[in-house]
Amino acid sequence: QVQLVESGGGLVQPGGSLRLSCSASGNIFKIDAMGWFRQAPGKERKLVAHINSGGITNYADSVKGRFTISRDNAKGMVYLQMPSLKPEDTAVYYCHALDGVGSYWGQGTQVTVSS
Repeated sequence: QVQLVESGGGLVQPGGSLRLSCSASGNIFKIDAMGWFRQAPGKERKLVAHINSGGITNYADSVKGRFTISRDNAKGMVYLQMPSLKPEDTAVYYCHALDGVGSYWGQGTQVTVSS
């Protein structure tokens, strides 16, 4: 089993920056992919970025070249650096992990980009 806890969300003005963190606990050495999804009000949950245990990354087109996902396998941590935030980035951001047995989600952290 794996448990995930996110932190780092908040209210920021357009053009501002946030860094999200996700801490994994439990059987962390069986985790393969980790990543971030987001869900805006009235919309479906969508992939933002994923990174596998070998460091291969994938990004949604809307954030590619702007956001950066990184991972510390030994510490069970994954991060999302979010510079140059836009109002359309406003959503609840969820940490996610896969280990071949289950799919695991954090509780979510709110990111609001507004002037």
